[in-house]
Amino acid sequence: MMVAVATDSSSTPSNEKPRRARRTRMTGAERRQQLLEIGRTLFAAKGFEGTSVEEIAAKAGVSKPVVYEHFGGKEGLYAVVVDREMRRLLDMVTSSLTAGHPRELCEQAAFALLDYIEEYTDGFRILVRDSPIPQSTGSFASLISDIATQVEDILGREFKSRGFDPKLAPLYAQALVGMVALTGQWWLDVRRPKKAEVAAHLVNLAWHGLDGIEAKPHLIGRRKA
Repeated sequence: MMVAVATDSSSTPSNEKPRRARRTRMTGAERRQQLLEIGRTLFAAKGFEGTSVEEIAAKAGVSKPVVYEHFGGKEGLYAVVVDREMRRLLDMVTSSLTAGHPRELCEQAAFALLDYIEEYTDGFRILVRDSPIPQSTGSFASLISDIATQVEDILGREFKSRGFDPKLAPLYAQALVGMVALTGQWWLDVRRPKKAEVAAHLVNLAWHGLDGIEAKPHLIGRRKA
């Protein structure tokens, strides 16, 4: 007796090759964003000089001309990455300054910088390196100076209320913001103690230092000039 064997008409014939999954083509905006993210990661790890267009293109799965098409070269990509990070940090600091009490404003500024370092570590690593090319938004030093200018207004009002010379506010603002920025660079790698504790110690030094400042400080050593 012959038995009929049912066959599955939907199965792929043995001589037919399986179809490849169709690759989704990125839009121009999506490709640009992908290249920015890849460039950001590589610049943070290797620096500008250690990163090549070939490596950026290979990571993105594209040819070198695609990178040139979007950014004109490595320098253009680097400039956009740095500008984005500088604006992001400045926006985070500016938007954080909402308190009325000067001490809480110091806390907010310290937290804003530490938050940026924690959330955008690659970006901060890029910013603290010496940029090999000019930036439309300036350097990390100029960014810190911009933040200090905002702190300067707060200190100026505080100095005036205490009878101190408000013209000295810019000097103290640069000192305070520089202290926080340099501590942030140190904390970038050690990550100890915890963020809130670092902020508390920074504000402790800044606030109690300001609380005890002299209206007319003087030098105690032999050197006077």
